[in-house]
Amino acid sequence: MSYGAMKTRRKLRCTSLSEGDQSVSSTPSNGSPEFCVANFPTEGASLLARSFGVGRPTEDEVEELRLSDWFNPRKRPDVVTTTDWLAPVIWEGTFNRQVLEEYYGRQNLTIGLAVLATGRIADQYLELFIQSASKHFMTGYRVIFYIMVDAFYRLPNLEPGPLQTVQVLNIRGHDADDFHLMRMKNLAVHIVGHIQDEVDFLFSMMANRVFQNDFGVETLGTSVAQLHAWWYFKNTENLPYERRPGSAACIPLGQGDFYYDGTVIGGTPLEILNFIKEYLDGIMRDKENGLNSTYERHLNKYFFIHKPTKLLSPEYSWDTVLWPPAQVWLVKAARCLERAF
Repeated sequence: MSYGAMKTRRKLRCTSLSEGDQSVSSTPSNGSPEFCVANFPTEGASLLARSFGVGRPTEDEVEELRLSDWFNPRKRPDVVTTTDWLAPVIWEGTFNRQVLEEYYGRQNLTIGLAVLATGRIADQYLELFIQSASKHFMTGYRVIFYIMVDAFYRLPNLEPGPLQTVQVLNIRGHDADDFHLMRMKNLAVHIVGHIQDEVDFLFSMMANRVFQNDFGVETLGTSVAQLHAWWYFKNTENLPYERRPGSAACIPLGQGDFYYDGTVIGGTPLEILNFIKEYLDGIMRDKENGLNSTYERHLNKYFFIHKPTKLLSPEYSWDTVLWPPAQVWLVKAARCLERAF
């Protein structure tokens, strides 16, 4: 299993998907923050459909980092640290950050963090999300924050730190009744249009969270799934999978590995694009059968079939409603409580 860089660095760019759209290119230099604003129409779905079958360009091979070089599951006998398919489950205490920093520091990485912030989500959470991410997300590495908004006036004062870039991406309000569908459709369009050429690894998160401690390179992998804080410590027989046989998201009774949190997904841009394709295909099949399952259940079906190469413990997406049990040593990011109007 390789956790190396995907490619050599390419110049950052913002690409329009239709004639007449304006884009502004921005390449960070000397570690100073830059901004890029782009306008992508959601009508780019036809381009998206044509692009799903296109592979990434040929990439440079790099020396592989062995799992045993940085990961020691025996240091956490109180929790599951390795899956049945031998993927690591990252808990505080299991990883050697110094080894990881030495390795990834030579790879010239850029990591992307995409967030869709529309309506009251932007009003309530976006500023704190960016402020905390600037302090704790992949510090010491080049980071591009992709902020997808429906209205520029909702943007708070954004102050990225050294090596950090902000790209504000305009979206249209289609699928407004299904937030996750809108989130994934827009993310796919941007991955195809430019993100795949700009970053080595990509995370997509919900804005209603605050980073509290380092969310670092120990989380990088080809396909990264987040364990759900609500369900990790529950009886696996009662996990809320889709059980209706006619649904594309169905996991039959008696089957299933873990229950994954739909608010966080990570990996290479191509792997995330593969997930979005299967998610959208699953929605269409369900619609044809008169069914409607949730985004999170489709995500769990995807990871049941396509096993993630790395799992993040609930420490990386804790819910502030819950009191952390003894197994949660250090909360990296926590969901904010819903604020009433």
